[in-house]
Amino acid sequence: MKLTSPAFAHEGKIPPKYTCDGENINPPLVISDVPAEAKSLVLIMDDPDVPKRLRADGMWDHWVVFNIAPSLTEIQEGKEPPGVHGIGTSKNLNYYGPCPPDREHRYFFKLYALDTQLNLPEKATKQQVERAMEGRILAKAELMGRYERIRN
Repeated sequence: MKLTSPAFAHEGKIPPKYTCDGENINPPLVISDVPAEAKSLVLIMDDPDVPKRLRADGMWDHWVVFNIAPSLTEIQEGKEPPGVHGIGTSKNLNYYGPCPPDREHRYFFKLYALDTQLNLPEKATKQQVERAMEGRILAKAELMGRYERIRN
């Protein structure tokens, strides 16, 4: 399974348009090679580079969407994928773009193909989604982008 974006390369720079310094809309994503037996997809975007003084676990959850149809091949720029939206660290249900407070951070877009749909409500946390996915993952794809805010 693959997850790519026409907006930035894996390990490349995320354009400011997709961050708090720009329009704060999600970048376009392309999904391919989903296993035929998949029953749902899960998309998680997180940042593991948060200063420990802000969050003890060093993690910020930007986007959590589950029970996405496995037939989905594209998430258009600025459009939420159809699915159930979990809650992010900023109490957001939709995409919340990069906004690092200190230096360049890495942002991981993680896509999972599952052999089931998740029996979780809207506003489930990333941790709840990850627990529910245990033992159900058929494939995983990852796209990592970097972003550092311009300081004047």
